[in-house]
Amino acid sequence: MASRRVTRKWEVFAGRNRFWCDGRLMTAPHPGVFLLTLALICGTCALHFAFDCPFLAVRVSAAVPAVGAALFVLTLAALLRTALSDPGIIPRAATAEAAALEAAEAGRPPPRAREVLVRGRPVKLKYCFTCKMFRPPRASHCSLCDNCVDRFDHHCPWVGNCVGKRNYRSFYTFVVSLSFLAVFVFACAVTHLALAARGAGVAAALHASPASALVAAVCFLSVWSVLGLAGFHTYLASTDQTTNEDIKGSFSSRRGVSNPNPYSRGNACANCWYVLCGPLAPSLIDRRGVFTIDVKDELPPSFVRALGAVTVAPAPGGGAEPARHAYMNRSLDVEPAGAGAGAGAGAGAGGAVALSASRLRLLHDTTMIDAALDLDEPEPPPHLSVALPPLPPHPLTDCN
Repeated sequence: MASRRVTRKWEVFAGRNRFWCDGRLMTAPHPGVFLLTLALICGTCALHFAFDCPFLAVRVSAAVPAVGAALFVLTLAALLRTALSDPGIIPRAATAEAAALEAAEAGRPPPRAREVLVRGRPVKLKYCFTCKMFRPPRASHCSLCDNCVDRFDHHCPWVGNCVGKRNYRSFYTFVVSLSFLAVFVFACAVTHLALAARGAGVAAALHASPASALVAAVCFLSVWSVLGLAGFHTYLASTDQTTNEDIKGSFSSRRGVSNPNPYSRGNACANCWYVLCGPLAPSLIDRRGVFTIDVKDELPPSFVRALGAVTVAPAPGGGAEPARHAYMNRSLDVEPAGAGAGAGAGAGAGGAVALSASRLRLLHDTTMIDAALDLDEPEPPPHLSVALPPLPPHPLTDCN
């Protein structure tokens, strides 16, 4: 009996990303520039190890090849980790969720943005007309990959991927390690030529080792931009900003009015620690999962239990409020905002039944609850309070 082929979620992925090794690896739709970056780094280092290292290991120190190899391995590992991993793609809204949101607006298009407060500062949740959802704060839609990315920094063609919440630290590691590697290889090539030119002259040294001259030229031309990029991203990490926010001037003073960054932790060390060493959020797209139309199959076990545990609470004026899932974020409710909630808060009581499994996972796994932007505390029903332990308290002020 012939077995039926299993369809993986990456095969029906809505974005433009390209997947490799049965969905284990993913890149942007056009990875050609990334291959050029890989070829430049590997080719330059190959010439360095073939011509400079043997000469300098004898004339200078045997540690020269070891240092070069360590920097090369670190740079290559960070590049591959950045280029081939999920940058923090946010799943698109399910059909039922998008339809419920449109129905809540009485047939009108959803508002372009809703406002929440982060540490007392208004932050807009912009509506994405492609993904049919209100994006979390700091998320943006990449037009090249056609996905919303959490904590979107920028789309980098040199690494062949978006840079976002899940791969920013590896991108920063790549840029910094590449800076050290370029400076080191350039210094080794110049040292090789300088030592070879003693007594024989510069022309003879260039004729004897043209590969070193080529390596020195490539490194000299690239090191300035790489060093500048490393310094720029060090500044961004120390202020807890993204490239997207810095270019738009999201936290710059306008017309004499101060607009401080609500995500900053007050000092550069704390910001760098959180951005570069904080907990890494799990991927939300489950690209190697089996594609199925059953929503419950997408949920982790805790959500499977919570999905069937909806509560009907008595309303103040009699009757009962609409049922809601155990895990719910009222800032993203899809009910009309007129039910006693302010227009800016976008709050409501119901609408949870329209949320897809991906959105429930989004509320639990991304910045909406677990990290710095706790828009609403999860409220498990009493009979699940033991089975589902509450999230640990977060030092930041809750957004109401």
